Amino acid sequence: MIAGDLFTIAPFIAAVLTACAILVVDLIWPNRSALAVGTSLLGLAITAALVVVVGGNPATAFGPAGEGAYRVDALTTYLQLLLIAVVALSIVFGPDYLRPRSLPVAEFATILVFALTGAMLIAAAADLLILFIALELMVLPGYLLAGYHKSDAYSTEGAIKYFLLGSFSSAIFLFGLAFVWGLTGTTSTAGVAAVLADITAGVATLSPGLAVGLALMTTGVAFKIAAVPFHYWTPDAYQGSPTPVTGYLSVGPKVGAFALILRLFVDGLYPLAEWWLPVVIVLAALTMTLGNLVALTQDNVKRMLAYSSIAHTGYMLVGLAAFAAGELSGLEGLLFYGAAYAFMNLGAFAVVAALQKRAGVTSQLDTFAGLGRREPLLGILMVLFLLSLVGIPPTAGFFAKAYVILAAVEVGGALTVLAVIAVLNAAAAAFYYLRVVVYMYMRDPVRETAPLRHGRLMWGGLAAATALTIALGVFPNVLLDIVGEAAQELEASRAILEALP
Repeated sequence: MIAGDLFTIAPFIAAVLTACAILVVDLIWPNRSALAVGTSLLGLAITAALVVVVGGNPATAFGPAGEGAYRVDALTTYLQLLLIAVVALSIVFGPDYLRPRSLPVAEFATILVFALTGAMLIAAAADLLILFIALELMVLPGYLLAGYHKSDAYSTEGAIKYFLLGSFSSAIFLFGLAFVWGLTGTTSTAGVAAVLADITAGVATLSPGLAVGLALMTTGVAFKIAAVPFHYWTPDAYQGSPTPVTGYLSVGPKVGAFALILRLFVDGLYPLAEWWLPVVIVLAALTMTLGNLVALTQDNVKRMLAYSSIAHTGYMLVGLAAFAAGELSGLEGLLFYGAAYAFMNLGAFAVVAALQKRAGVTSQLDTFAGLGRREPLLGILMVLFLLSLVGIPPTAGFFAKAYVILAAVEVGGALTVLAVIAVLNAAAAAFYYLRVVVYMYMRDPVRETAPLRHGRLMWGGLAAATALTIALGVFPNVLLDIVGEAAQELEASRAILEALP
């Protein structure tokens, strides 16, 4: 490997070294959670700085490493920075929940950073084999995190279901990859795109085996983003996991899976966009509708947010559908939605985790009764995150929904119907989100409890999530400029590949 390749993959190496550093620090100074968290945040800050340096270097723009398997572009930089921010917030939110339950903080941080390495690799992958390896590197730590509270039966049950269905979906994806590799003769996404371009041009025909391979890969990806009807693992895995883990699982793997979709469908399968567009439209409509309908019936806030997470997957698929139909703003909306959803959803789960600092406290709706009077600041922050999840202006959630819906309307036709479905679903979602607000301010608590004292890390993380949720709503153009550059660069690179003989 040449020095240029080492420079290109420096952020990935830094993330791996950060995970190792946390383990070493905990080995030398065991059970010092503050030291483990400090090491994690320092390592993540260095990793983020390297992402910016490598992404801003003209020598690495469109510059592949590892014989073209690892590519750095504006999309890579954006996704990697977003994923680092998600993991940093997840680590910050963890100690207040984990320490009262005697769960080790250092191992929690280490597993999260190892999961980050997989997600970062997905964001830069330009090869099907690298995509699969990166996907497994991202999801395997998730299985460990789901069962992190080993003495909790619900955590164990959720982890087993997550592992079984996750392994099943990975096998489906791998079978599809094998078909595509065997019938196209390449694992490069650019090479696959070239073969598919010949098929759409009439130079070659789509063989049944290749069609099966593409279908299997699509199914495997649908499992990873919890799209209906491949969503069954989500509610139990989310409800059983420790709440800080649930917050990460609802955001980190989802952003990583959408990075996989962009690298696979946009880089590799875009020549067949007219063929997979109807599939995305159906998945989007089913996912957001079923997710919201089932969330309406939940009286457990974690389970409600799990089904809400499924619904948000549907909204994000609207942006993908608009892009597949030729509207670049659909991709911009999808990328904006990923960031907005990450911060507002992590903030909501952080509030739930803060309420559960006292061991034995559940996440039932009754737990939130009287929260607005008992802990006014925590109640206000929860209202803000819930309003953003609903899509009330001027929060980040409003612009996230607006951009993907407007992109669908611009396309017209079937996507106009999809946009209407998205608007109706957003209206229906207001009921179950605002029901939590009703409990916080209009219901008396079942029993009076003294307000909890939350650590500085928890408050610092909530402050960051709050600031970003508000900032992306008040100043959306700042992020829009960034995602616009990433989308245009991705479109340009795809056009270059299509022009190649």
